[in-house]
Amino acid sequence: MRQDSSRKDDSRVFVSVQEREAKYLEVIRSTISVCRNYHPKFGKRKPGGYSLDEFRTLYQEDCFYNWFGLDSPLVYAAHKAAGGITSVYRQIGLSCERVFNLVLQDTLGLTAAQASWNYTVKTSSGRTRTLSLDGRIPVDEIQNVESGKRIRKWIAEICKFLELGSSESKALKGTVFEVRQGYKSKDAKRQNADIANAANAYAHSYVPVVCLFSTQIDDDIVDRYLRAKWVILQGTLAGSPLDSTYVFCKDVLGYDLAGFFDRHKTVLQKDIQEIIKVLLR
Repeated sequence: MRQDSSRKDDSRVFVSVQEREAKYLEVIRSTISVCRNYHPKFGKRKPGGYSLDEFRTLYQEDCFYNWFGLDSPLVYAAHKAAGGITSVYRQIGLSCERVFNLVLQDTLGLTAAQASWNYTVKTSSGRTRTLSLDGRIPVDEIQNVESGKRIRKWIAEICKFLELGSSESKALKGTVFEVRQGYKSKDAKRQNADIANAANAYAHSYVPVVCLFSTQIDDDIVDRYLRAKWVILQGTLAGSPLDSTYVFCKDVLGYDLAGFFDRHKTVLQKDIQEIIKVLLR
């Protein structure tokens, strides 16, 4: 009777690859769909932004902007397109974070809590602030034995690549991930925050990994992050698990993430094209 009950439980929790991919695709599509409703805010804090009519009223009431003809619908269209594209990149990045975290859970048998990581810091005013990264692999909590072996081997290779000391390597509990679609900005404030995240990750015995879904990152940023002992995985189809997001996913996690995007590219391309058309109207 116990064996039969166990089989029923296994069949109930089993999720096919098709079902997982349907979940991933829905996460991406629902995340980027909010861009359809984007309206520029023009430096204000108006929830939902300004419609064309509200924008024209706002700028017509400003004599200086009115003198220059900045209340034109063409100016509104330019703001909507520029801000809308930024929103598209932002939402694509957010969808990447969510999907990658789900892949960690599904391939390694982790719970949502186990696949997430945050830490607290004290501000100059004495208050505590909670900061978080986008994913975590706590080695001792991996359910699948074979997956655990691959992760441990990968972390050992990371330690050699980063030239970490033996005592530091032995103390590691796993890795934490900062996930982005790309890194187009050279914002010093963001870079400094990432460097601080790396220091805190090591303080908690985790190796920090930047996981990019594209190859859009400046070489200067790569050099700076490597000096701070980040591992940087870029969105290349070739390479090794030490430098490619998609090779890491396939060879270490055991899931072909690049294949997922390729299989569903027609749907994703159609969604983005429709959003762009809306933003350009």
